[in-house]
Amino acid sequence: MLNSKQRSNLRAIASTLEPVFQLGKASVGEESEEFTEAFLSSVNDALEARELIKLTVLKNAAFSARELGDELAAKLSAECVATIGRKIILYRYSNKKNVKHIEF
Repeated sequence: MLNSKQRSNLRAIASTLEPVFQLGKASVGEESEEFTEAFLSSVNDALEARELIKLTVLKNAAFSARELGDELAAKLSAECVATIGRKIILYRYSNKKNVKHIEF
């Protein structure tokens, strides 16, 4: 669990990041917040490689960014740092040794 100072630090770092994924109808089911396996696998790989990623929720998505961010974080054992408009910021410490880890 992140404290407010860590969350603020991660938001500052993420402000310069470009979104690496887009969430829309293709990655989320119409009637439930179920993500496709391919999408979850891709986001999981990105979190392992970068630790901090930003995603964009498209206008055609059936759910809000907050709902999708919380659900995605739960499925990937990550932290939803923030949702700002249609952007989601996710963080998870990487277990890889050759990754530059974010210092708090």
